[in-house]
Amino acid sequence: MLYRKFGKTNEKVSILGYGCMRLPLLPGGDPTNIDEEKATKLIRYAIDEGVNYIDTAYPYHSKTMGSGGQSEPFLAKALKDGYREKVKIATKLPSWLIKTKSDLDKYLNEQLARLEIDTIDFYLVHALNKTLWKNVQEAGITEFLDQAIKDGRIKYAGFSYHEKHEHFKEIVDNYNWSFCQIQFNYLDENFQAGLEGLKYAAQKGLGITIMEPLRGGKLAVGLPEDVERVFSQAEVKRTPAEWALRWIWNHPEVSVVLSGMNTMEQVVENLKVAGEANENSLVKKELATIEQAKNIFQARIKVNCTACGYCQPCPAWVDIPSCFNLYNNYHMFGREEGYRMIPLKQRASNCVECGKCETHCPQGILIREELKKTKAVFE
Repeated sequence: MLYRKFGKTNEKVSILGYGCMRLPLLPGGDPTNIDEEKATKLIRYAIDEGVNYIDTAYPYHSKTMGSGGQSEPFLAKALKDGYREKVKIATKLPSWLIKTKSDLDKYLNEQLARLEIDTIDFYLVHALNKTLWKNVQEAGITEFLDQAIKDGRIKYAGFSYHEKHEHFKEIVDNYNWSFCQIQFNYLDENFQAGLEGLKYAAQKGLGITIMEPLRGGKLAVGLPEDVERVFSQAEVKRTPAEWALRWIWNHPEVSVVLSGMNTMEQVVENLKVAGEANENSLVKKELATIEQAKNIFQARIKVNCTACGYCQPCPAWVDIPSCFNLYNNYHMFGREEGYRMIPLKQRASNCVECGKCETHCPQGILIREELKKTKAVFE
């Protein structure tokens, strides 16, 4: 396992972090029913092999963004037997639920109890955008973070970001953050904070955590044949996932990359790459291979959805991530397979255009318009 300095914190973090948003589930697909035996085995194996950064959040593995999910309580159990002492825990304040100053302490204290710890190593203000940043500022977020650090409930303060790059610098500059978390992969080099934000935060001394490195798995499996061909014809033989991860780790500004691994095969492969992927290690031919794959993807993908689930639940019961996944697959592969498997009440045609989903979408997708296009293709 390779390690990098985490910005001005002087902590050393494994370049591979374990993301706990997409843990394996028990049969039935209920996001609250984590397969705890399997997930514990995966996480502990990763820790035994050197992973020391574990990322979760208040709503992970819940049915709604307004309630506490099962990821934090599960992690408390998975990190027993001495594993807590081997890792740094990162979790996130649900910024969209903050209405008053008292809410700040309420959720932090609840999270400490759910995780069964006294101190959270890396505490992020979750999913900041221009509106949420203004709201938490009015609630006293900076004073709250200062106090939480002072009284030992958190060690370092950071934020995750989900909006256009122009607001990113404002947030970076308005508090003494230790780190931040941004979306970054070879398809999203100029999306949200992007490469410009990555370099800006690094210059300010922030440790940088990367989320969605494989775009919810879309850069790892089920790639278009012409993209697969690009990688298979390269001189160096690597899986699509390895190509994607190495591209991110090639950037020296990156501290840790989060991967939501839910099979042992994924864990083993990612650990292997994380033991070899040094910064600035890709040569021109390798970078050209990734650029070629990127160009093919960008010409095909219609909706920039990572299936994060932040848009759910829809008041009209539309399964938005599934609709968009199949819509993109249709344009990438030219097949309509799968849409009939979506229950009638969850299809795109049920959208009532209330717009609630768009207020939660980290990607800024015009969901209502894209659902109309999805309906036109499939229904």
